[in-house]
Amino acid sequence: MTDGLIPFNVFSMQKNASYPLVLGLALGLAACGTTSTPFFAGEITLAPEAPERCDPLDPRHCLLPFPSDTFTVEDEASVTGRRVAFARASMITNARGVQVDPSEWNRNDGFSPGAQIATFVPDLDVAASRIPSVADIGASLAPDAGAVILDTESGERVPYWGEIDASVADVANTVLYVRPAINLRHGHRYIVALRNLVHGDGSSVTAGDAFRAYRDRLHTNVPEMEARRDRYERVFTELEAAGVGRADLFLAWDFTVASSANLTERLVHIRDDAFDRLGSAAPGFEVTQVEDPLDERVLRRVSGTFEVPLYMTGGGVPGQSFAWGSNGLPAYTGTYSAAFRCIVPRSAFAADGSAAPARPAVYGHGLLGSEGEVSAGNVRSMANEHGFVFCATRWIGMAEEDVGNAVAILQDISKMDTNVDRLQQGVLNTLFLGRLMIHADGLGSHPAFQGTDGRSVIDRRELYYDGNSQDGIMGGIATAVAIDWTKAVLGVPAMNYSLLLQRSVDWDTYRSIYDPSYPNEIERGIGLSLLQMQWDRGEANGYAWHMTDDPLPGTPAHRVLMHVAFGDHQVAPAAADVQARTIGASVHTPVVTPGRLADREPAWGIEPIPSYPFDGSAIIVWDSGAAAPPLTNMPPREGEDPHGDPRSYVEARRQKAAFLAPESRVIDVCGNAPCTAPPS
Repeated sequence: MTDGLIPFNVFSMQKNASYPLVLGLALGLAACGTTSTPFFAGEITLAPEAPERCDPLDPRHCLLPFPSDTFTVEDEASVTGRRVAFARASMITNARGVQVDPSEWNRNDGFSPGAQIATFVPDLDVAASRIPSVADIGASLAPDAGAVILDTESGERVPYWGEIDASVADVANTVLYVRPAINLRHGHRYIVALRNLVHGDGSSVTAGDAFRAYRDRLHTNVPEMEARRDRYERVFTELEAAGVGRADLFLAWDFTVASSANLTERLVHIRDDAFDRLGSAAPGFEVTQVEDPLDERVLRRVSGTFEVPLYMTGGGVPGQSFAWGSNGLPAYTGTYSAAFRCIVPRSAFAADGSAAPARPAVYGHGLLGSEGEVSAGNVRSMANEHGFVFCATRWIGMAEEDVGNAVAILQDISKMDTNVDRLQQGVLNTLFLGRLMIHADGLGSHPAFQGTDGRSVIDRRELYYDGNSQDGIMGGIATAVAIDWTKAVLGVPAMNYSLLLQRSVDWDTYRSIYDPSYPNEIERGIGLSLLQMQWDRGEANGYAWHMTDDPLPGTPAHRVLMHVAFGDHQVAPAAADVQARTIGASVHTPVVTPGRLADREPAWGIEPIPSYPFDGSAIIVWDSGAAAPPLTNMPPREGEDPHGDPRSYVEARRQKAAFLAPESRVIDVCGNAPCTAPPS
């Protein structure tokens, strides 16, 4: 990948080399006041609600449009030069009348790189307004597209899709979402512009008075708005330099994306501090149970605990958050005893019982599950067929014991830091489990992991990662900071919960708690956007730019193989595509059988795998006959869920095994045809 926002040859809109010159000239002329008429063309009297803490541009809600630099202030100490500054009185309110405490959000130096861009446009005809759906992302870069996302640093336009919120019942609450099809660059400033919009009856959508005041140079009686006028003049100048005319605009605003340091420094810090404390030793561990034999595939299942440096208060139990040091980063508070479970396949032993060492791989578990899922049938088959010892620990923060705290957060999202901080501690636990698997004094030194000859059944030369579902989601962040593995398979993965949740049937259960807790429909979507700003620190969305070939400090580069289930009811393939574009993965083609998707170009913006065997990161779509997903922010529900089909298919496992190997390659197991798998 390149440092530019759109590193793909298929993107039709490339950076205009003259953009900085044109912009500089335009800004210079504006600064010199070379116009022949007075700046203001007239006056307008406005009465916006709380302009000192709200954005008057979208009167439908104080926090719309979102995200916006209206809710930031200058901060020379931050990497971006800005800091989020939400007022508590502006935040969303739950059914008990409690407004969200913005304290943790106000530690951000910008907004999410996967921002759920939102504003309200009454009775909008999205198609007639030339705002393309997820099935036609390429059209978002057309010269006359109804929405434009402009990277002001590179001058490039960002591909996206638009959709009206289909999750609400009242049309008065149906905001427009403009969703970037590739993550926004950390630390960059973006402009969102909506133009030439059309109502359902074919009439033109007219701009609101507050925006007209800026667009048409109408002086207002509102000091807070006048204080922002220079900012909007800059927005108009930058848009005009990019070919977006001022007169056509319904709405335009800008926002800054959080920096890499702001998003990742907490996890990188606890990783580095923890491994410095460990030094050259193995993590302490205890084997508490050995089950032998288990079945025809797994000879031995081993359970136990291991010790990890802890950076949380209260022993790190659900509901707790990081302990903070004087440097503003998490502080060491002691040790955490994490559980592990491993399966040792029969293929790790020779006929006489001596060791035939197998490849070590870290595994995880599904949504709010446990390490016990390492014993699932597909994992046992993978282990025995291809010679892997799999070990898992809990993704604390999203494990079975976190259900109660998840409910508490859905009732008051002010508590979100207790989830995100435990997720980061959970990633550290996973990294320590990996070290335990490959250290000479680690698991292989225990008789439970040895053959009759006293040798370890774990081949310590290289560690791998293989995970599915939530494990595929969390595997992205773990891989981005992993120092002991460089190859990871992410099964039915995605990132960005603000994009994913409403497209998942799993959200049904949690929505039954969230919706009554936040009865204002328009605030529910804003709440998901707010949650994502914190979730970025604890899931792959905040780390995706660094997952593969632009590693974080002290981290090796990685390669990733993504296995996606066509029509997945639980993890939206659209979210996986965004991840693939961001990490620079290439896609197997044909992606699907022609006619299976409504997409004008399936996997738009993702480069095809040029030939096999392939030595880069890749995304493979496995089709087991499920219905195509809806083109809205709603989950597929028709027929059987294909979520578990890829991992259950022997050929998909063969492809994974070829990738998780010293001579790692992505091999073609689909015969130059779309990849299909039988329903499991």
